[in-house]
Order: sequence, then C-alpha cells, then structure tokens
Amino acid sequence: MGKITGFLEYRRLQEASEDKASRKRHYREFVLHLSDEEAKIQGARCMDCGTPFCMSGCPVNNLIPDWNDLVYRQDWKTAIETLHSTNNFPEFTGRICPAPCEEACTLRINDDPVGIKSIEHAIIDKAWEEGWVAPRPASHKTGKRVAVIGSGPAGLACAQQLARVGHDVVVFEKNDRIGGLLRYGIPDFKLEKWLIDRRLEQMEAEGVEFRVNHVIGHAPVGAGNKQAKPVSAKKLQAEFDAIVLAGGAEKPRDLPVPGRELDGIHFAMDFLPLQNRRVAGDKNVKELWASGKHVVVIGGGDTGSDCVGTSNRHGAASVTQFELLPMPPDLERNPVWPYWPQRLRTSSSHEEGAERDWSIATKEFIGEKGKVKAIKAVRLEWKDGKMSELPGSEFVIPADLVLLAMGFVSPVQAVLEAFGVEKDPRGNAKATTDGDACYLTSAPKVFAAGDMRRGQSLVVWAIREGRQCARAVDEFLMGFSELPR
Repeated sequence: MGKITGFLEYRRLQEASEDKASRKRHYREFVLHLSDEEAKIQGARCMDCGTPFCMSGCPVNNLIPDWNDLVYRQDWKTAIETLHSTNNFPEFTGRICPAPCEEACTLRINDDPVGIKSIEHAIIDKAWEEGWVAPRPASHKTGKRVAVIGSGPAGLACAQQLARVGHDVVVFEKNDRIGGLLRYGIPDFKLEKWLIDRRLEQMEAEGVEFRVNHVIGHAPVGAGNKQAKPVSAKKLQAEFDAIVLAGGAEKPRDLPVPGRELDGIHFAMDFLPLQNRRVAGDKNVKELWASGKHVVVIGGGDTGSDCVGTSNRHGAASVTQFELLPMPPDLERNPVWPYWPQRLRTSSSHEEGAERDWSIATKEFIGEKGKVKAIKAVRLEWKDGKMSELPGSEFVIPADLVLLAMGFVSPVQAVLEAFGVEKDPRGNAKATTDGDACYLTSAPKVFAAGDMRRGQSLVVWAIREGRQCARAVDEFLMGFSELPR
C-alpha cells in the first residue's frame, strides 16, 4: 500500500491551522485539509505492513490502507467510494474523531503514524467539492416504517442505511434542529453546522423524514428548547414496524460537595449548547458567559477541552482545568501498541490558553451572596490505582464560573422507561451485539444503538452501532439483509 519506501522517505505532516491568537476571535473551523499533493505524500507513508491493525483500531473498520493507496495514486473518486463503504459521515469523523486508528498504525511502534485522519478529511472534502456525494435513494420501497429516536451520529447513520434499502424512516429529535450532540454539544470551531445541514439534505432526498421538537413522553428537553411536544411511546409502537433508540448518554456526572447549590456552577452541557445557538443566529439565548470571569473546568476530557476553547473565545479572565487522575506521560511512541495508550493529549483549545492541573479533588465551592467565588481543592496521591489526599496540600483558587465536565453516566432514563426497556447495571438499554437478537431490547420491536446502548463513547462508535443496528432492523423486518455488518 502506498509507496513501498514511503514511510522511510517522508515525514508525517500535520494539517495547517490558523494562528491561535486570531482564531480565538471567531467560532469558525480553523484547520485546513491537506492539498492534493500533500495528501498524496501522506498516503505514500502507508507501509505494506501485511496486517493493517489500523482497521481493527477503527471502530467502523475503515478500509484505511486501500484509500491511503488510492490517494497516493490520486484516484480520489474510488477513494471516496471506498471510504463511504464503511463510514456514512467521514466529514464528521475526519474532524472530531480522536483517531484510534493512528495509535494502532504499525508505524506507531517506532515512528510517527500515518496521518490517517488528515487523509480522510482531505478525501471527503474533495468529494463534496467535486460533486461526488449524491443522494442514493432506494430502487424500491418495502412498505415498512421505522422510527429512529435521536438524531445524533448513531441515529443518522441508522436512518440513512435503512432508507437506502427502501424502508420509510422517520427521525424524531427533541431539539429544534437535527444533529443531536453534533449540533448542540460540539463547538462550531471544531465542526461547523452547515456540514450537518448538507448531509441532512442528502438524507431527505433519500427519503428520510425529520421531525424536530418531539420528545418521548416526559423526558427532559435540552439546549433550552421549550417548544418540544410529547410523543407517546405507545403511539409509536402502534404506528411503526420497528423503533430504534439512538439518543445520547445525556445524564451528566455531578459533583456533590458543599456549596454545589451556588449560582455560577453549571454542567458543561448547560454551557456549550448556548454558544452553538448564538452562532446559529438564535435570539433570546440564555445569558451564560465566561467573559471576564475566572473559569474553572472540572474534568479533563474532550468536553472539558471544549469548555476551555469556548471560554477563551468569550474572553475569560483566566481558565483552569482540573483533572482527578494523575498527569499521564508525554509518550513519544505507543507502548501498548496496537491498543489505545494513556498519554498526555493537548488539544487545540489547550494551546489557546489554559492552566491544567492533575490529581486534584474539589472539596468545597465557596460563595458570596449566593454566587460561587472560589474553589477549595486538595492534591491527591495515587498509588496502586487508589487515591489519597496529600496532607497540607489544600488550596483555594478564584472561580466565578465552574463548569462540570466529568462525563455522562447514562442515557435519559425516561425514554427507556417509556418503552419498558430493560436496563443494564449502568442504566443503559440492555441489548447484545451478537446472535440472532442483535441490538434488540427486551421491548418488542424496539432496538437500541450508540450511547443509548453502550454508554458515553466516541462519534465513530456511534456511527458503527447505527450501521450495525440498521442491518439488524432490516433483517428483523425482511428476514434477510444486504446491508454491511
């Protein structure tokens, strides 16, 4: 694959990006895809390794060596056909996936891995520019109706696959726009929303119907939407031949310490969607800003990083990010190849400005006149996987705005309860991915995929589960399926 000696001749090339000082003044994407020639050289680095672990490292099992080779040979049209054969939305994954495929790349043992994500980004952007991404409506209709609950990447992937084999698919979304956490969880500077809208136009041309402002039963609505109409689970079960639950893991992990009730302490997903709404042009958006404030983000993952980038764009006085776990090593190579390593990961938002501190536990929120003003914290010592507080290490840090970004514990329970779905010990929909009842829950003709089934995870896992669930639903309805596994 690629050029036999390419990895010996060429170095890995990072995608160009706008200067961090100027990009903090707007919410547009600032990473540029590779030029054709740059992508060709990066594709040449894909070595003839024999066993492409990158494909198993990728949850959707992208045919990575194949399209790397095609880009090297400048056969872009076949490259996008190959990429689309496993991934419905490479413009999403090419921007926001953390690229587990690159950690699994054979070159990662002793060199910089192939820039798989940057090549994927270049392929899909060129495909759209050349007009190669077109609707693929079914040649015939089956007469079967499927309801998909949730319009994030799992729901969209599932809906598109089912529509392409002739089923009538209706996607229900509780918010006022389609996209789920792609729309209201990921900042525009990482994923501009016209990218979602462009795909929705394709899916509508393929026969998918979208219904916004529809919430199942009495499930809570997000992103400040007050127009959502309740939809009866019983009514859906009567009207549709199959139902797919594909909502996100939206219940955030809380931090029950003294002072939690103070004003100025918010979950990340109470903060981030508001800015997305402002960028979209919405009026009368809730006034929650980081401008001029000392911001403390509690949680060191991607959501915390998004809070850092958004706070910097608001003009925060300072941004500090706490992480409970110890600081991971800044590894040059992958010591657990081909598996995902624990390594120090510095995002573009961190580069724009933030103080990061590890092994920190929050002890108390300190307030004044009902508003948070500071955090009392303590340093931790980790030994044999257990933590203990370091005596005499308590400290106080100013905090006018605290953003809790410690992950999500489960999907919205009201949705599962409305359909009478059995849950696993973590509160997710209980459904297996093996055997004859793939993705089928305990409720008749109700399936579950993505975060709703597996818990909080990556966009690429959501797409994989959406695609696999679509095959399971198609098989359930028709007795067989020609959709890919």
